[in-house]
Amino acid sequence: MGTFILRRVLGAIPLLLGIATLVFFVLNLAPGDPAAAYLNPNMPPEIIEQLRVNLGLDQPVHVRYVKWMASFFTGDWGYSFAQSRPVAAILLDALPNTLVLAAISLVLVFLIGVVVGVFQAVKQNTLTDSSLSVIGLFFYSMPSFWLGLMLMLVFSLKASEWGWPFSLPPTGVTSVDYDFMTTAEKIRDRVVHLVLPVATLTLALAAGVARYTRGQMLEVVRPDYIRTARAKGLPERTVIFKHALRNSLIPVITLLGLNLPYLFSGAVFIEYIFAWPGMGRVIVDAIYQRDYPVVMATSFLFAAIVVIGNLVADVLYAVADPRIRYD
Repeated sequence: MGTFILRRVLGAIPLLLGIATLVFFVLNLAPGDPAAAYLNPNMPPEIIEQLRVNLGLDQPVHVRYVKWMASFFTGDWGYSFAQSRPVAAILLDALPNTLVLAAISLVLVFLIGVVVGVFQAVKQNTLTDSSLSVIGLFFYSMPSFWLGLMLMLVFSLKASEWGWPFSLPPTGVTSVDYDFMTTAEKIRDRVVHLVLPVATLTLALAAGVARYTRGQMLEVVRPDYIRTARAKGLPERTVIFKHALRNSLIPVITLLGLNLPYLFSGAVFIEYIFAWPGMGRVIVDAIYQRDYPVVMATSFLFAAIVVIGNLVADVLYAVADPRIRYD
């Protein structure tokens, strides 16, 4: 297992270097001057040139690339053009919020998708199976930003108008009176603020995982070893969860790894809709402001998280099927 993990880690290093290089050149070769966004057109030319020197924009692109790579991988990610703060400090403020949102959503996607998929396979061709398939297809085909707006409209803006006994906060991470709450009230406040964005990210992905798990379970229950287990008199629960489920999870693990890019790209829209102060809002604001250091660092960080997530999926794949370690 150690050799298997080492091979995967070594394979990820050139991929990350390639991603960093691509991000740098795409942004730095784009038309326009990022310094122009922070200048008064009536400024004297010498002041404009001095700002370009301060931002390092007076140097050739290949020189900037070498300097950026050398500083980036030593932890110096530069300063934000727009905020005049270290990029690392900006990301450290936003990253925990995005990771909390993505991690909770990923766990719920796996749990809900697998449980519903197994249940559908057990209830194959029944009214329950057909109903869950229709509901899953509904959520799977729905754009995440539209789903987020609808959930906000129904469970926050219209809930009190319709006389519901509860309503969820539409935006933000905490309430305005958060600092004056008790510890239990603070935990509850954070949880209720998570409900809508997590539900928006979870529903579509969980529907896809459920449908995929159902298909895999129906394939797995046909081989001879499943019929043998049933012939031995094993309880149906043991046959499903001990013999069938483990083999059907192998492709599902791969699917979850492939869903990571969608999870983080979806978080960009979701964070903007729900005013969630995470990486999505940081990168969108930085793109509008042509804040190159922030855009490059954020793009690389997103890519690195996806690569690491796929590395974890590879390891889980090997745990579920030991034959993979020797391929």
